[in-house]
Amino acid sequence: MPIVANTDLPSFERYRREGGDVLSSKRAQAQDIRELHIGLMNNMPDAALEATERQFLRLIGGCNRIAQFYVYPFSPTEVSRGPQAQAHIDQYYFDFAQLKEEGLDALIVSGANPICAELSDEEFWAPMCDTLDWAAEHVTSTLCACLATHAAFLHFHGIKRRPLAEKRWGVFSHRVVKDHPLVRNINTRFDVPHSRWNEITADDMRGASQHVLVESAEAGVHLATSADGFRMVFLQGHPEYDSFTLLKEYKREVNRYLAGEITDYPPDPAHYFDETMIPLLRQFQTEAHRARQNGENCRAFPESEIIVDDTWGDTGKIIFNNWLGAIYQLTDRDRRRPFMSGVDPADPLAHIF
Repeated sequence: MPIVANTDLPSFERYRREGGDVLSSKRAQAQDIRELHIGLMNNMPDAALEATERQFLRLIGGCNRIAQFYVYPFSPTEVSRGPQAQAHIDQYYFDFAQLKEEGLDALIVSGANPICAELSDEEFWAPMCDTLDWAAEHVTSTLCACLATHAAFLHFHGIKRRPLAEKRWGVFSHRVVKDHPLVRNINTRFDVPHSRWNEITADDMRGASQHVLVESAEAGVHLATSADGFRMVFLQGHPEYDSFTLLKEYKREVNRYLAGEITDYPPDPAHYFDETMIPLLRQFQTEAHRARQNGENCRAFPESEIIVDDTWGDTGKIIFNNWLGAIYQLTDRDRRRPFMSGVDPADPLAHIF
């Protein structure tokens, strides 16, 4: 679906250069096509702020190529920002109070990088909960990504995320375990990246009467929904990740090792690197060990020489297409109202399933 560039946000132009469909507001207004209005609550830290915009724009823009999508990024004022990130937000982001007045058809709540032991102590906690409460009443469907899923389960169900023995990091195989409009026309088995230290288990979710749709024997739940099947959509994996996102994360950890910030060389992200890349990675690891032991400088991490594959992006786009397609069928033309006449909020999918 074409995305409407309703601001001069640089991510719109970058997405267009990558081959995405982006309409100017003037072109969009000249077409007699119904639009959807999607909020993007971006809670990521400064360094990942713009990358997160682009990742979700790709998933949205990879959907149906007829309907128009207006995307409204916003970020809570309570979250501390550096000067550059704050200037970006001030110039390109929307005011959430105004978005509430005008209404949204759909909402995406990004993850965040926690720094506190308890989610309730994070800067983003109160504004995220306020946003989720408002969306539960006024938005057709809200999609929570990774940590936002953990926050939603704590806020709505009192379920705390469980710490993992080690970081769940890599690309894992998943299976569809429940028939649902969100998983129509996708492979029954597919890959999804994960990168997290905590989880909400399938038993936790089902115990709260939530529906688990996709899970992995190794990585746990990827996709689930609220009890009504649609008002809340939960992701623990990262279908929005670029092919190189985990590579850059791995590089950052390697550089932390070289700087003496961590004791152990980082493990490879599971099932991510092709076997042909392993000799190159092990050679650099040997060099890094030697450089650190001898107090010497090491050559730069050979990022440009490492080839990584995207084995999840197409499936992620189909799930987003299914999600936004269902919203298109259910939501009222007045985006201040979540559903068209005749749709039961307690069972919205009965209208299309």
